[in-house]
Amino acid sequence: MKFDGKVIKYGDDVDTDVIIPARYLNTIDKKELASHCMEDLDHSFQDRVKECSIIVAGKNFGCGSSREHAPLAIKESGVQLVIAKSFARIFYRNSINIGLAIFECPEAAEKISDGDVVTADAETGVITNVTTGETFTTKPFPEFIGKIIAGGGLVESIKNGSIK
Repeated sequence: MKFDGKVIKYGDDVDTDVIIPARYLNTIDKKELASHCMEDLDHSFQDRVKECSIIVAGKNFGCGSSREHAPLAIKESGVQLVIAKSFARIFYRNSINIGLAIFECPEAAEKISDGDVVTADAETGVITNVTTGETFTTKPFPEFIGKIIAGGGLVESIKNGSIK
């Protein structure tokens, strides 16, 4: 899997309450969740995400509650990949479960800027900042996680037979 896009950048400790505010948790409509993604943190997100498909953030991205709504709202808004210094563990697992690609790469998260164009290869773990020419390396997805993400998440991967 390869990802490419323009970056929206955030800082440390972006919690699930600002990724998708609790007042919207009464819906299961993915598009409705996506329409409220990041609205309490970044009023420009909905406009910028149309051109940007990669989020880069600091440490502890996705901290807070264990709601799967947060990575789902990010994915459904059109984001292909989240690169961060680190992720809250439950957000990390929920992201894989719903098929949102995530990379932990502290150096890339530090050096990539808002608006940069980035490419990333999930098989090699190479992240390239096309804007600056810098490259970064992280651990590639293990094969089974790559299959889950490529298959659209854990449930979809089981349904379509890409994992057993």
